[in-house]
Amino acid sequence: MSATPTEPDTIELTTEELQGITGFAAECARRVLPIFERSLPGDSRPRAAVEAAQAFADGGRRTQALRTCAWAAYKAAGEVTGEVTGEAADGVAGEVPGGAAAADAARAASHAAAAAYLHPKASAHQVKHILGAAAHAARAEELASGGGRDGTGQTLAWARHHAPPAVTAVLGRLPAAPPGGGRVGELIRDLDTALRA
Repeated sequence: MSATPTEPDTIELTTEELQGITGFAAECARRVLPIFERSLPGDSRPRAAVEAAQAFADGGRRTQALRTCAWAAYKAAGEVTGEVTGEAADGVAGEVPGGAAAADAARAASHAAAAAYLHPKASAHQVKHILGAAAHAARAEELASGGGRDGTGQTLAWARHHAPPAVTAVLGRLPAAPPGGGRVGELIRDLDTALRA
């Protein structure tokens, strides 16, 4: 009995592609930083994550600072929505106007910094790492506009038209975006389909 062919476990991934993907993610996240900063003007964690991502995209080194910034922005998102683990957020959680939109804006920033650490695995899960910043940014816009799906147009349209060749090239080496993930998962799949077309 002959063995069935299997898909490769890994894909090729160059530093230049990682930089292109990270720059794209940083620009998507930058578009919604004002949503976060209107809610928490004194919290610079999401902006620091976007700036660290852009520095790597511009040719900087991939250092621990990127991971630290990604986690800090992720923590900021949790604090805004009251999903704080460990120590309380000093009265921030649950009291932030526009908290849900601000949280997705912070998640977009977290994904931007984390994009530099995309794994060369042939896994649909990696699509979330490539397009997560764009999807969370689109969700932040949607929530900021009152929750209507029409509010996602700006960032998703921008992402469709400005994705660099690195994004489409690496997506072409991966399976399609996986199911699940709620509304952000839908946005990832919509963008993934559009960029592969």
